[in-house]
Amino acid sequence: MLTFSLPSLDAVLYVFKGCGYTIGLVLGAMGLGLALGLPMAAIQVYGPKWAKRLVGVYVWFFRGVPILVLLFLFYFGIFGVLEKTLSSIFGQAVVLPPLVASVAALGLASGAYQSQIFRGAILSLHRGQYLAAKSLGFTPIKAIFSVILPQALRLAIPAWANEYSILLKDSAVAYVLGTLEIMSRVGHMAATTHAHATFYILAGLLYFALTHLGITALKAVDKATRIPGLGRDRTEAVGH
Repeated sequence: MLTFSLPSLDAVLYVFKGCGYTIGLVLGAMGLGLALGLPMAAIQVYGPKWAKRLVGVYVWFFRGVPILVLLFLFYFGIFGVLEKTLSSIFGQAVVLPPLVASVAALGLASGAYQSQIFRGAILSLHRGQYLAAKSLGFTPIKAIFSVILPQALRLAIPAWANEYSILLKDSAVAYVLGTLEIMSRVGHMAATTHAHATFYILAGLLYFALTHLGITALKAVDKATRIPGLGRDRTEAVGH
């Protein structure tokens, strides 16, 4: 039975503190995904066949395994082995926080999705830009990082905003590891006060607010960095 009651100020503040963990988790995962996604996107477009296949396997794996499975795999598997190794090296127990495992799992999964976002953005640019950069003496790597990727990043911002909202919702699953984000705190307070409806409505409102704020900020960045004639402003589509 759903029970509605007015939560205490302490309970609300306890839940609100979870916003910091949630934001840190999402930003950390997006940053890791960006660091992995950009080079993988460049490899998928410009790399040798063997490298493209390796990236393809990575993308296939992380897009095919549920986030919940990845969280358990990292926390109880990879991080468990790492904790034992570090403990033996330092001679004392080393415990890695659940937040680190959550960022790693979500970030690696996001890297697979972001690689496809940036790959599409790169492919939307005319091949002649890459060739022109090489003809001016740029090395392939310099041409990609100095000419292609800065434009691709601008084009990818709308899709990146969508990835932000997906990551924000996926971050709620991290409560299973004990990460002290919004859902973990809401679950604790709901179980303690039995006012389940009240706290889960509060959680929904917080996620909605964080989604709105993040997307609004990315839209502002998109507007500020938009180049006239590039992307959706173009009247003629060009590609490879």
